[in-house]
Amino acid sequence: MKKILSSLLVVSLLFVVGCQQKTKEQLKENELKGTITMSGAWALYPMAVKWAEEFQKIHPKVRIDVAAGGAGKGAADALARVVDIGNVSREIFPAEIKKGAWWVSVTKDAVVPTVNENNPVLKDLFSKGVKRGTFIDIWIKERVKDWKDVVPLSKKIFGKTDLHVYTRSDACGAAATWAKYLGKNQEDLLGVGVYGDPGLAEAVKKDILGIGFNNINYVYDAKTKRQVKGIKVLPIDFNGNGRIDKNEDFYNSRDEIVKAIATGKYPSPPARDLHFISQGKPKRKVVIEFIKWVLTDGQKYVPEAGYINLTEEKLQEELKKLEGE
Repeated sequence: MKKILSSLLVVSLLFVVGCQQKTKEQLKENELKGTITMSGAWALYPMAVKWAEEFQKIHPKVRIDVAAGGAGKGAADALARVVDIGNVSREIFPAEIKKGAWWVSVTKDAVVPTVNENNPVLKDLFSKGVKRGTFIDIWIKERVKDWKDVVPLSKKIFGKTDLHVYTRSDACGAAATWAKYLGKNQEDLLGVGVYGDPGLAEAVKKDILGIGFNNINYVYDAKTKRQVKGIKVLPIDFNGNGRIDKNEDFYNSRDEIVKAIATGKYPSPPARDLHFISQGKPKRKVVIEFIKWVLTDGQKYVPEAGYINLTEEKLQEELKKLEGE
């Protein structure tokens, strides 16, 4: 009897060990591995880097390479299959759809107008704001060429106050979104062209009479969540009443403007959805699983990175795109 029990015990142990070994082998076979390449929008770059870092911690055999360069580059690279995912911070163009563009929305942010922190009429700008029509006269019609004409001044300003206009030189979502707010396209924007979000922010920092626009994560410090030194967000008088009302005053911190975007106080445009784009629906498992993770567990990193979560309903719509043909 003892021999029979001993034999049964040995068989049981061998079975358990065999199952454990099989489970380990299956896990090893199912482990995600491979490289994912991404390029595109400066607006989405910090968020994409954060997602890549966190996903690689979970899947150490996955490598994700993220490069910036503008939404136009991201779309072109993805459609040419140079990268797996293009980061795009504007609407997907009809021409891109005709070329086979497939995309999902992954988060949200906004474009804001910017000025130098030592602008000679800063006090008036902050109290009165700037109307959409004035921005059109600055960037589109070139009717306003002096800061004294931007807002009615409460006191006389002496010295040079001519207005220096900056825009983006690269095909990008920020310029496309800002132009859309002004009723035009990026190519209609006037001003000195500067490459990239960091470059445009730096140009305004160095020019006391400069005006530009940036994605919010290049205007607010990631640690302090306050506006970065040397640059100020220019308040927009959305209702056109000639002053910045309490419900329009949400620029002091990144948390304030993120909340304003989320609640619609800062409208779209200049707020907008940000997207992943590819040439057709992704087929590689590692790419599909990364996108699924971004739309689910990866969403918990969105607020801390200074972006706005899409609604749960919107996220579910995007996930369904991965399931369809």
